[in-house]
Amino acid sequence: MPQTPTDLSQVRRPIAVANGLPNAHYIDPEIYAEEKNALLVDGWAGLAVAADAAEIGDAMPLEFLGMPLLLVRDRANRLRVFQNICRHRGMILVSEPRRIEGAIRCPYHSWCYSTEGKLVSTPHVGGPGQNKHDGIDRALLGLLEVRSHIWMGVIWVNLSSTAPSFDVAHAELLERWAEFDKPLFHGGAESQFKLDVNCNWKLAVENYCESYHLPWIHPGLNSYSRLEDHYHIESPGLFSGQGTLVYRQITGDDGSVFPDFDGLSVKWDTAAEYITGFPNVLLGVHRDHTFAIILEPQGPEKTREHVHIFYTTPDTDPVLREKNAKLWKDVFLEDIFVVEGMQRGRHAHSFDGGRFSPAMDGPTHLFHDWVAGRVDAHRHAADAAE
Repeated sequence: MPQTPTDLSQVRRPIAVANGLPNAHYIDPEIYAEEKNALLVDGWAGLAVAADAAEIGDAMPLEFLGMPLLLVRDRANRLRVFQNICRHRGMILVSEPRRIEGAIRCPYHSWCYSTEGKLVSTPHVGGPGQNKHDGIDRALLGLLEVRSHIWMGVIWVNLSSTAPSFDVAHAELLERWAEFDKPLFHGGAESQFKLDVNCNWKLAVENYCESYHLPWIHPGLNSYSRLEDHYHIESPGLFSGQGTLVYRQITGDDGSVFPDFDGLSVKWDTAAEYITGFPNVLLGVHRDHTFAIILEPQGPEKTREHVHIFYTTPDTDPVLREKNAKLWKDVFLEDIFVVEGMQRGRHAHSFDGGRFSPAMDGPTHLFHDWVAGRVDAHRHAADAAE
């Protein structure tokens, strides 16, 4: 816990009288470390996408919140997440993306693991030529697996192993978007990109949740999907965002469009929704494609946004995919000066966290309240443990 915990009582008040999170929650390293545990480690955080390890044997090393992790698609075609360390001396196992043909071999002393995480070989562990030792029980020394779940093409992880199952924790969101619970096909290289942003990751969530800024920041979108066409999506403690009653499909030069998802209700003929699955995954659904933005915190004032776009079939038109990716990238780039400007503003000592428009900022206030509630609960648990 920080030496001087922040007062979050004003944040948790009704929206008409609430203040936003204090400045320290965007710039202070101690608060950042506290939130890392309270919001990201203890919940279901977005890590990567299943397409990062698409084929049997694929291995993708990642680092998340300073922890070295490894995505592996095992021989049974199940995607697993392990801590990317050997159980012998903690050596990093895989440094670059590659295909595991046999076993995962530690480059230090050649201990080997199956793609299911089992320790299968310990050469010379009992002395030269002796590959076993009574003190080394291979059954107890497999790779450390991280709880994971795949939904909307995203790999979600619970690093602490303390959260309810994903199906329970996100039951309401899963029910809301049950019509999209079907195969999603990543659009490939032209359907993914990264944006490095000089802001705290929460500001990206706050901006994404609301439509209030559309007329000024996204005039292109607002020209057909106007502010008055949008509605709030608010589920206290779970997720928040916005929807629109007007969605216009992108078209190719010949008038072609992406194929629709099968079995959607008529609502989705013209509607689209954009929701943050707390804590760090920004999701969008449309009749013909979805996207996910995984926010990777890189310190109190830096965030990397990993953007991935998914389609209804694996063989959509690559030219149209590229056009769609450019459209979304242009939209997301328009937001950067806003979130970076708010980040700089958090260094104004007299700023009290700001106020909320009761009519327009409901989804953002809900996120602030969720953050404050999780941090308060984390602090109380720490106090009780002392």
